[in-house]
Amino acid sequence: MPEIRVTPLGAGQDVGRSCILVSIAGKNVMLDCGMHMGFSDDRRFPDFSYITRSGRLTDFLDCVIISHFHLDHCGALPYFSEMVGYDGPIYMTQPTQAICPILLEDYRKIAVDKKGEANFFTSQMIKDCMKKVVAVHLHQTVQVDDELEIKAYYAGHVLGAAMFQIKVGSESVVYTGDYNMTPDRHLGAAWIDKCRPSLLITESTYATTIRDSKRCRERDFLKKVHETVERGGKVLIPVFALGRAQELCILLETFWERMDLKAPIYFSTGLTEKANHYYKLFIPWTNQKIRKTFVQRNMFEFKHIKAFDRAFADSPGPMVVFATPGMLHAGQSLQIFRKWAGNEKNMVIMPGYCVQGTVGHKILSGQRKLEMEGRQVLEVKMQVEYMSFSAHADAKGIMQLVGQAEPENVLLVHGEAKKMEFLKQKIEQEFRVNCYMPANGETVTLPTSPSIPVGISLGLLKREMAQGLLPDTKKPRLLHGTLIMKDSNFRLVSSEQALKELGLAEHQLRFTCRVHLQDTRKEQEMAMRVYSHLKSVLKDHCVQHLPDGSVTVESILVQAAAHSEDPGTKVLLVSWTYQDEELGSYLTSLLKKGLPQAS
Repeated sequence: MPEIRVTPLGAGQDVGRSCILVSIAGKNVMLDCGMHMGFSDDRRFPDFSYITRSGRLTDFLDCVIISHFHLDHCGALPYFSEMVGYDGPIYMTQPTQAICPILLEDYRKIAVDKKGEANFFTSQMIKDCMKKVVAVHLHQTVQVDDELEIKAYYAGHVLGAAMFQIKVGSESVVYTGDYNMTPDRHLGAAWIDKCRPSLLITESTYATTIRDSKRCRERDFLKKVHETVERGGKVLIPVFALGRAQELCILLETFWERMDLKAPIYFSTGLTEKANHYYKLFIPWTNQKIRKTFVQRNMFEFKHIKAFDRAFADSPGPMVVFATPGMLHAGQSLQIFRKWAGNEKNMVIMPGYCVQGTVGHKILSGQRKLEMEGRQVLEVKMQVEYMSFSAHADAKGIMQLVGQAEPENVLLVHGEAKKMEFLKQKIEQEFRVNCYMPANGETVTLPTSPSIPVGISLGLLKREMAQGLLPDTKKPRLLHGTLIMKDSNFRLVSSEQALKELGLAEHQLRFTCRVHLQDTRKEQEMAMRVYSHLKSVLKDHCVQHLPDGSVTVESILVQAAAHSEDPGTKVLLVSWTYQDEELGSYLTSLLKKGLPQAS
């Protein structure tokens, strides 16, 4: 029995480090290869020893697919390819291919140069890893080998993010990575066609959230920033260098322009320049509005937002600072937070999801005393606000995507167990499909029923239409014909055509049944009574009494004969062709009940 097997090595009932193994029709694919922001020990990377205890990874895995450049989806890639030893192809979109190495290098610098970690991947390893990458265009079908093909769909979320369809024969799996079903200020909404996969693997970060209108959230955000700046406070907005950062920069830039505000807005240096460079380079990946206005003005060249210098953090007076990374787990955003946390005039706005274990998650949970490195306790007096500008689909968006793709089964990853449970029930109720939510290391096995494409002859279809039954696309229809296999192709044709094509003579198969009836009358009289009885019961059929004394109904023949040993019993011989089997069975059971008494 063919089957699909799915094992999360990361993101199973968890939001850190996405890494999912899929086996489909004998092919093995790894979906994403991320790291966990909340850990710096063994738990940071997925446990790749699970894949193959012995032998080379490359012999086992047919390919690796990376959905987008966020580190929880690609952060373990150089470790996996250069240190664990995978030499096969790695597929991702062009923007992901361009931005991935920059974020990986940034991550390496923080881990090795700042934290002094040993046994970490090097800059050269990042370069060598990227040499194995094959770029994929949207809606392009890529043949990985003779049987395995993949196709990318637009996912919104961040620049270059894609959902991937993996197909082997008639079996297919769609993996969403992270996606957003609502367009924002710089990206369009995720889209997929009605591809009806055997399995849809979807993220479920916001499985129970239904977001309010975007307008309200944006108004609220601008109001809070404005009020803090007006009272002389500083606003820290921790973001990842690409994605939400650009979204919020466009928002503040237009607000500052409209309100003629003078407080400075800064952005952590380095990555910003590169980020905007990539947005210009991959303008087709942005939304329609940006593509339209791009000719007159580049939305990513900001007038009010300047590069941030470390010394500015100690400057007096109000300011707004976008700093990386987004969960306050390291880097510049954490340094600035430590400096500003003690002043109640200041504010930190967390615009997205924070993984457990990060400083961002702790302050959002209400912790106001944080133990930092070296047993130092940091008291948080600044205001802490959470505003979901997250680029993930909410519950409504996830349901919308399931409705769009029409999968046979759904599997949830990249979410919290309790929230997943709620969404699982909702999906099962609404779409009447099975929904799974495996934990890390747990395997889900789905038996699949392979579909075999069969061509139908025009003659057979015409005959079907002639019966006046117009096909209904939603209801399956039963067609009777002969199945012919030629050159590995299947065709359904009429039996006459099949005999002609195969040069065979037609044989007729008839069934005969004996019915014993108590009757002393002569055979001719008996046949006449049978004829009258059938004529009165089978009004829709042609019932005939032939000169030789037999009775016919369609291809059914009824003959009366005397019983050889008992003169008081007559034998009715009923015979029919296999085409009239149903009618023949009905007629036999009717005669077995006996004939009505003659009046």
